[in-house]
Amino acid sequence: MNTSIFRAYDIRGIYPTEINEDIIYKIGRAFVVYLSAENIVVGRGARESSPALYEAFARGITDQGCNVIDIGIVSTPILYFASGTLDVDGAACLTASHNTSQYNGLKLTHAEAVPIGIESGLKKIQELVEKNEFTDSANKGIITHHNSTQEYIDHFASFSKLGRKKLKMVIDPANGMGIVELPLFEKLSKNLDIITIFDNIDMSFPNHEANPLKVETLTELRKKVIEEKADLGIAFDGDADRVGFIDEKGDVVPMDYITALLSKSILKTNPDSIILCGLRSTKAVREIIEENGGIAHECRVGHAYIKKQMQREGAIFAGELSGHYYFKENFTAESASYAVILMLNLLAKNGKSLSELTKTVQRYFQSGEINTEVEDKENVMNALKKTYKDGKLSELDGVKIDYSSWWFSARSSNTEPYLRLNVEADTKELLELKKTELLRIIRGE
Repeated sequence: MNTSIFRAYDIRGIYPTEINEDIIYKIGRAFVVYLSAENIVVGRGARESSPALYEAFARGITDQGCNVIDIGIVSTPILYFASGTLDVDGAACLTASHNTSQYNGLKLTHAEAVPIGIESGLKKIQELVEKNEFTDSANKGIITHHNSTQEYIDHFASFSKLGRKKLKMVIDPANGMGIVELPLFEKLSKNLDIITIFDNIDMSFPNHEANPLKVETLTELRKKVIEEKADLGIAFDGDADRVGFIDEKGDVVPMDYITALLSKSILKTNPDSIILCGLRSTKAVREIIEENGGIAHECRVGHAYIKKQMQREGAIFAGELSGHYYFKENFTAESASYAVILMLNLLAKNGKSLSELTKTVQRYFQSGEINTEVEDKENVMNALKKTYKDGKLSELDGVKIDYSSWWFSARSSNTEPYLRLNVEADTKELLELKKTELLRIIRGE
């Protein structure tokens, strides 16, 4: 077995060389043993390899004496919803998110979407698979079926508050699993004019990579928003747990700006609540949360860490720069569609365009993420801490150092030989000065 398929937050590999029916069967058995489970809910994406892998995974679970509740072809947020609304010990979704078609994998959770990552159980599951010392159960589990998709759609449609306002929205599911959530928006057709592109399921992703973080994947959506004179456009990633937003001018809205705007809206009905924001978000996010009566806490990258922190601190919402938005209403897990519903509500109630709302968050100047190939990342990190020792240091995720008029964050990639740098400053001139200064240290110049 190629152990590299066990990643920080999930299991993922190329089919059938890295991940196949034999391995997935053993993972199914190991998952049951790890949880001491009696019932596990399982959903899957629509990749070509998914039916065979699902059959092997379900067989591993039932051979270990555990029942499977099959919820069919779903987005990852629907799987999380099912994990919290059904009487289960755990949940699993066969998905490889935005990765190309030859990949497949698993996202695993406890009940109520409590994540299982490499530091919270996935390593133990890996060890059980490697030992392969499973005992056949005297009573095999059974497979039943449940329609969690309709329950999810009904639940989140109930949060729509468009009133008499009629909005037009362009949706790009990128041929991925966002398509199964389209009925949620169709249910709002009285107040919502929907135009869709790339809306047939084809997880070879023939039109573009299903990754709204990459601006180049949004080209057709941006054109369509302008052509249709729409109020906004949205783009899902491959398993629909992330979403990107386009304003009415066809411009990409930074994902941390969405966190700020949604926080302002959420705090109107949930004052004094804790909201988490990625530590590389513009500091305007924290300011807006606090200005609107909320408590802002920073969080590190990664859904397993964020969900755990939300549950520990009682946070009601969290947003990441990657377009993950986490809600108490989905058991502190992602629901990209709920983020869209809240944005639609905000546009309907406020009467301002998305570009006008975005301007309220544009307070500072940002570098964006700058990736530099670095051999000795630890040495560079130490050099940064030494050079800027008079700033406010955080090592929650890499190194972040704050000053009154600027800040920077440097983080090592877990999968590539890169150091990822973000810089923000009060003025464009200060941004350019500090960016140049930091890159000289990182490059050893």
